[in-house]
Amino acid sequence: MKIFLVRHAKAGDRLHNAHDDRKRPLSKPGWAQAEALAESLIAAGATGPLLASPFVRCRQTLEPLAKRLGIDIVRDACLAEAQPFEPMLTLMEHTPGGSVLCSHGDMIPDMIAGLERRGCAITTLPQWKKGSVWMLERADDASFVTAEAWPPPS
Repeated sequence: MKIFLVRHAKAGDRLHNAHDDRKRPLSKPGWAQAEALAESLIAAGATGPLLASPFVRCRQTLEPLAKRLGIDIVRDACLAEAQPFEPMLTLMEHTPGGSVLCSHGDMIPDMIAGLERRGCAITTLPQWKKGSVWMLERADDASFVTAEAWPPPS
């Protein structure tokens, strides 16, 4: 079954939002990425649930998809910045096929490295840019078999 791991779309400048980075919203290009991501994810079989870091930019990245699917976005602290990857891995092992998880640039490379150490085959060159997606194939035993990276929408 497919699980989708999304790096949040482009957000405003971290330096201009230093007072509370958790509230930093998507930029205008980020909203365009979020719209394009919704189309790509639906075409690839995303059905939900939708899980996002509590940070505003992650939730906003999934808003166009949530609107199209007619479902809510669930906040999960396992997907926030600067977390250990093991709780995020447990979340991904137990979420239904078609789920979409949105996290951050410090979390996703750690997750992919952890999956690779556990035998997951990385089938493409890595993509770490904002708005990139990892499509993960999970086996019935909850192990991840393959991981394919998509570049961010232009």
